Amino acid sequence: MLKTLTDVQEIKQIVNEANLQHVAIIMDGNRRWAKNKFLPSAAGHKKGVEALRTTLKACVSFGIKYLTVYAFSTENWNREKEEVDFLMSLLVKTIVNEVPEFQANDIKLSFIGNRASLNDDLIKVIKYGEEETKNNKTLNLQIAFNYGSRTEIASAVKEIAKKVKDGVLNPEEITEKTISDNLYTSEIPDPALLIRTGGEKRISNYLLWQLAYTEIYVTDIFWPDFDKNALADAILNFNQRQRRFGK
Repeated sequence: MLKTLTDVQEIKQIVNEANLQHVAIIMDGNRRWAKNKFLPSAAGHKKGVEALRTTLKACVSFGIKYLTVYAFSTENWNREKEEVDFLMSLLVKTIVNEVPEFQANDIKLSFIGNRASLNDDLIKVIKYGEEETKNNKTLNLQIAFNYGSRTEIASAVKEIAKKVKDGVLNPEEITEKTISDNLYTSEIPDPALLIRTGGEKRISNYLLWQLAYTEIYVTDIFWPDFDKNALADAILNFNQRQRRFGK
């Protein structure tokens, strides 16, 4: 348990020494959390927003520079329409309500994913959140919304193919960096640590290219119960790993 400022400083030192710049999270377990408490799934999603707010503040205090969270996958459209509609409205409310907090904590907001199938009102609010926070520097928050990694990679391949067709790029010059530069995450480092809540042991079409050498940490804690201490536990576990990068 983090009880003192010294505890927080120790975690911050680990983050700095281990170069833990980027943490990615699969925020899983909202619906199971609600079911266990005999509540509607909407209650779990609302509590999940609170958990994200807590986690953002923890990242700031620990000195983490980038946080990418999986909020809504391309496969999530297959859920009940009522739940999907609720998630869309919850995102709008969350952006509008949280922008002042992002400003106060110097958090830059970005969205990664396919915006083409989102409605105009949602796109407008997303652009508002990004524009209002674009100059913030302490923490970069990427929300993966309507995101699927295979779709992302396919889009990158199409963009590269177009450059080859237009004569801008020689096929012999294509490298791993070329692919990385055409992904949604082109401007940020790959995650050093992936946290999945809810106990499931799969990646779920999330950041497949970017996770090549990422350390994976799975916790049984459902996302609505995730907090500063849970993040600290993940960081302490990460610090025990020996990252060889294939060497």
